[in-house]
Amino acid sequence: MRCKKTIDARSYPHDMLERLRRDAVKRVEEGESPEVVAAGLGINRRTIYRWLQAYQSGGSDALAAKPIPGAPTKLSAQQMQELAQLLREHTPLDFDFEVALWTLAIIGELIQCRFGVSLSESALGRMMKRRLGFSLQRSLYRAWQQDAELVAHWREHEYPRIAARAKREGALVMFADESGIRADPHASTTWAPKAQTPVVEATGARYGFNMLSAISAKGHLRFMTIEGRLNGEVFCEFLRRLITGMDRKIFLVVDGHPAHTSKLTRQFVEDNAERLELFFLPGYAPQLNPDEFVWGHVKARVAKATARTKDELKRTVYRTLHRLQKLPRVVASFFHAPTCRYASASA
Repeated sequence: MRCKKTIDARSYPHDMLERLRRDAVKRVEEGESPEVVAAGLGINRRTIYRWLQAYQSGGSDALAAKPIPGAPTKLSAQQMQELAQLLREHTPLDFDFEVALWTLAIIGELIQCRFGVSLSESALGRMMKRRLGFSLQRSLYRAWQQDAELVAHWREHEYPRIAARAKREGALVMFADESGIRADPHASTTWAPKAQTPVVEATGARYGFNMLSAISAKGHLRFMTIEGRLNGEVFCEFLRRLITGMDRKIFLVVDGHPAHTSKLTRQFVEDNAERLELFFLPGYAPQLNPDEFVWGHVKARVAKATARTKDELKRTVYRTLHRLQKLPRVVASFFHAPTCRYASASA
């Protein structure tokens, strides 16, 4: 069952939020349940109870939009609403800018071109946060080759069929992925005195290795590290280890890597058809694979280490993966990420 995501009401424009408050209170007064009204508006139920309490103690005036301190904005409420819609639904590329990310400088240019209003970056930053409900966030990148229809079909039709069949046949659905780890310095943070940038000694050598893993929504984790590149022979060895000791058939979901579709792999799967079957994600859609979070988990911890040799790096990775194996709830939580929640039903 999917939980409906609630909206932070503070992200609405000032005047729209007032209308929302008044409409919600009116509906409750007319007999609707506060929970039903909150669900219909997509807001947290605690929010609507705060509005009702304010109305009961202060009357209709308590629902009015409070004046925003500071100098009035140069943009009207209608212009700000239009700006917010443009930023949500477009990228700078749609307006002939040469970059794909919204920065204050580019937003300022857009405002100048569209509304003939000039704003300083500091004023624009305040407006974005306080009036429009935007914040500076790290972007998630998606390949332009990704087919949105295929992704939707996988989530809504293809995977539910795989999960239903696995349930009928008593199979275990697992997702597999591969990644590389390097000893290059990683970006990380630490506490230090102001204006004194901390220095961490790390190796100047470049070395690394590749890793494979497979996880299930029940919290299973199997992994293997390899030297060199991934090919059909290496992947078959991983599959051999994966099915060893398993008491039921595995439905393994993978991407379209050449090693997964090689002649050797196809022959191995055919020879072990009673114990293993492969299924393939849509192309260029890594966000559908919860096993991606295994590598995020590992790399976040390796980034805090200072491995001086390749053996030290391996020990750190092995230690992190073995610890993760003993934390099935953490592994299962990867399936509850917004892009992977569709696969949590396989538990």
